[in-house]
Amino acid sequence: MWRGTAIRELDFRKAIKDGLSDFEMSELQTFACENCGAHVEMLEHAHSAECPFCATPVVTQTGTERQIKPRGLLPFGLTEEQARDRMTDWLGQLWFAPNGLRAYARKGRKMQGIYVPYWTYDADTKSSYRGQRGTIYYESQTYYATINGQRRRRTRRVQKIRWSGVRGRVARFFDDVLVLASSSLPKKYTDGLAPWDLSAMEPYQPEYLAGFRAEGYTVSLEDGYTEATAYVNRMIERDVKFDIGGDRQRISSVNTEIGTLTFKHVLLPVWLAAYKYRGKTYRFVVNGRTGTVQGERPYSRWKIGFAILAGLITAGTLGYLFAMGQSNGSFVIQRY
Repeated sequence: MWRGTAIRELDFRKAIKDGLSDFEMSELQTFACENCGAHVEMLEHAHSAECPFCATPVVTQTGTERQIKPRGLLPFGLTEEQARDRMTDWLGQLWFAPNGLRAYARKGRKMQGIYVPYWTYDADTKSSYRGQRGTIYYESQTYYATINGQRRRRTRRVQKIRWSGVRGRVARFFDDVLVLASSSLPKKYTDGLAPWDLSAMEPYQPEYLAGFRAEGYTVSLEDGYTEATAYVNRMIERDVKFDIGGDRQRISSVNTEIGTLTFKHVLLPVWLAAYKYRGKTYRFVVNGRTGTVQGERPYSRWKIGFAILAGLITAGTLGYLFAMGQSNGSFVIQRY
């Protein structure tokens, strides 16, 4: 259940076949970063800027994009200061991170509050399947082995599986299958920000964007649905195996019918820092609700070298002490 006013879903099939009305569309003025491909909403009166996703300088040549309006938005729950604290704590746990980068992150410029675009898909599915249920049983098997030069008869228990054909039906309603609608950040980082408390989603209002920036989607509605379908199929396969039961399962075929199929464009809050340090860009993202942090894991060659050297010294010291112990032990035995 959504809080407050319900967020209306849009019919996916109708949108693909007939398109959407002008009421459901908006004109978004963005600049496109040639380095990472981000399409970020342009701030008023800005003529040059730095891409918040990769810290690349860009000239804000206005580009107008016609996009589907956001339906829902998850407001920021953390301030910039709180997000920075989470990021510096996360960096502090990375022993091999360069000290200079940690200091730069602590004292650097402001983090960017970005609303990142996602698609959500709802689907009512009914699936019929055919497969096999495997039941494990054991049989005694006789074999011969040579023991002390003599041939001996032995028995052992051997696992077998008895298969029986099955068929059945499973049904599941998928609510808010979430798909990232941007390619500006590595997916492993954005996936690592989950889970999102989507129950706190609010109907979209432009006022929520005050003080923040918004990214336009670059993953199309159809491509997002392809990714959502892969997730749906994995979950249906899991349901089918559970329904088959037994000790093992084989699936021969699954035929899924999708009834109601809807979608919406939503914005989720991310605090973002992109730092250029010694010629390399490091990006860190913080879930704007939970404070979960993801990002590049920087490594200091000096720290790694010191750790290797310390390890060699420790190993050498232990080896020396062990050798001395062995020598002392032999001397005592000789005296005895």
